[in-house]
Amino acid sequence: MGTLAGPGMGVAWVPFLCALVMAVAFVLYAHATRRGKFAVWEGLLDGLELRGDERLLDLGCGRGAVLLAGARRLPAGRAVGVDLWRGVDQSGNAQRVTSRNAEAEGVHDRVELHTGDLRDLPFGDGEFDVVLSSLTIHNIKDGEGRRRAVAEAVRVLRPGGRLVIVDIGRSVALYREVLGELPVSGLGVRSLGWRMWWGFPWMRSRVVTASGVVG
Repeated sequence: MGTLAGPGMGVAWVPFLCALVMAVAFVLYAHATRRGKFAVWEGLLDGLELRGDERLLDLGCGRGAVLLAGARRLPAGRAVGVDLWRGVDQSGNAQRVTSRNAEAEGVHDRVELHTGDLRDLPFGDGEFDVVLSSLTIHNIKDGEGRRRAVAEAVRVLRPGGRLVIVDIGRSVALYREVLGELPVSGLGVRSLGWRMWWGFPWMRSRVVTASGVVG
């Protein structure tokens, strides 16, 4: 008795499988955007074991998700955010929005906002105990500009201070290369897991960590 399945039955499953893959990708992307990235950053900040009196800098702070999470851990410190405030980088990206968010979180008194280019930060050498960046440096289109941004992050980091850069794509390899040439110690790179997959496993976020060299 012959099979009822014709030669086209396998092909008929292709649209269904494609739709399923896209649905899963959408769910992962939505989770990363709405919940995953916040949970990951809470863990990264907890891992820093801050005393509460540090000066923290968030590079490309945008509307303030990471900046304000840091500020909540600094009752006697200062959380400083710097950005060009461009809507092309993030929707609703404006200094007044970030300021309003800081007020809503009850940390406005410990938050400071600046307009500045990551390639030429408006701060002195060694001003910060912690320097953070979340999905920002890759927005600088040219490799040399990204190199300068990483070098600036190290310049403003005090000896013994901590650097945490979260980003996607091939830029992470560039950050590791640049940091390998700069005065830092404890350089490490790792994946942040499925909570920060931007749709597919190959669109995952990784974190680069290092410390400023003492002495």
